[in-house]
Amino acid sequence: MPRVTFHYSGQIKTVEAETGQTLLQIALDHGIPMEHACGGNGFCTTCMCKVKQGIENLSPRNDREENMGVIEDPDRLSCQAQVENDVEVEVIEY
Repeated sequence: MPRVTFHYSGQIKTVEAETGQTLLQIALDHGIPMEHACGGNGFCTTCMCKVKQGIENLSPRNDREENMGVIEDPDRLSCQAQVENDVEVEVIEY
């Protein structure tokens, strides 16, 4: 099982996840606050996060991310980035 480490609000929390889950779903399943104004459909950027380690362990960037202007590492939309192996991310707080 992949392990995902979230950095948020001065805290660090590592959780286990299922392969193929999105970072947003993993965060919500474990009580980690992450904005998602469009409901996790990739039509806004409120769930954007910065990948600190393991960006190669996420699914490739998709058209929804590119259409929203999320085109450079380490930025990813957490609702679109699916976990394949261990990753560490920083939740962007608004």
